[in-house]
Amino acid sequence: MTAYLVLMLAGYAVTVLVETAVLLALLSRRHPVRVRVFAGVWLTACTYPVVWLVLPPLFAERWAYLLVAETFAPAAEGVLFWAAFARRLPPDRRATARDLLAILLANLASFGVGEVLHATGTWG
Repeated sequence: MTAYLVLMLAGYAVTVLVETAVLLALLSRRHPVRVRVFAGVWLTACTYPVVWLVLPPLFAERWAYLLVAETFAPAAEGVLFWAAFARRLPPDRRATARDLLAILLANLASFGVGEVLHATGTWG
């Protein structure tokens, strides 16, 4: 179990690095840099335990787990981001759509990095 938690912590660090870079670049300009960086750390902190600890035992097949986990993470992060940051700003559908797309792309990027690490044997 200790090795799994160490792997989880390393995965969290990689995920935060990848997703924060994407969020810094792609979130709408109505969010200051400090919010973008905080979002990269906080959103992952909210969803990562579910993805690593709750969902894996529920699925026998890796593809089914990945489908659920990689749907859950951006959906939950989008709702959390909207609730914490976007809903307090003046309504701007275009900016909100951009924010949600940025969160989706951040999750896809970290998933892609994780899959490369997994496929090359670098990761678990």
